[in-house]
Amino acid sequence: MTQAYGVGDELPPLDIPVTRTLIVAGAIASRDYQDVHHDADLAKEKGSPDIFMNILTTNGLVGRYITDHFGPAAVLRKVAIRLGAPNYPGDVLRLTGRITELAGPVGPVGPVGEDPVRATIAVPVGERPVRATIAVTGDNGIGRHVTGTVTVMLPATGTLPVTGTLPATEDLPAPSGERAGA
Repeated sequence: MTQAYGVGDELPPLDIPVTRTLIVAGAIASRDYQDVHHDADLAKEKGSPDIFMNILTTNGLVGRYITDHFGPAAVLRKVAIRLGAPNYPGDVLRLTGRITELAGPVGPVGPVGEDPVRATIAVPVGERPVRATIAVTGDNGIGRHVTGTVTVMLPATGTLPVTGTLPATEDLPAPSGERAGA
C-alpha cells in the first residue's frame, strides 16, 4: 500500500477562530507575559487596538496544521515562520499549505496526469520515512499574518494521512504484557 504526494499538492485549509482565550492561553503557555498579549487597556496604551497573538502561538498553530493533515506519526523537523499582520480577537486565521519538496524512498517519479512538471513520491510500506517541505501561509481579516515553511518527516507506513482508525483490540498488548484475547 502506498500514499502518493506530489510537489505542488495543496493541503486543505484550516480556519482557526482567534479568541481572547486562545491569545492569552498561548501567551501563558509559552511564558510570554508581555502585557500586549493579555491586557487590552495596556495594549491600547501602546498603540494596538487590542491584545494580539504572540509568535510562539502562531508557530504552534502552524505545526498543528501540518500534523493535523499528516497525522500524529508525522514528526516536525523545522518550522520557520515570519509574522505580518497581527491576529486580534474576533478574527479568523486561515492556514493554507502547498508541498514544495519531497525526499526519501521514491516510488514512481514522473509526470502526474497532464502536468509534466509535477512529480509524485510513493511511500512504500516498510521503507524509510519521507521528508516533506510545505510552504504555509496564514491570512486573517487584515491581511497576511504568517508565511513560512515546515519540514516534516512522514512515516513510511502507507497509511498517510492518518484517518483516525485504531488497531484492532487483539493487536494491542494487554496491560499485564500478555496478548489481548489470549
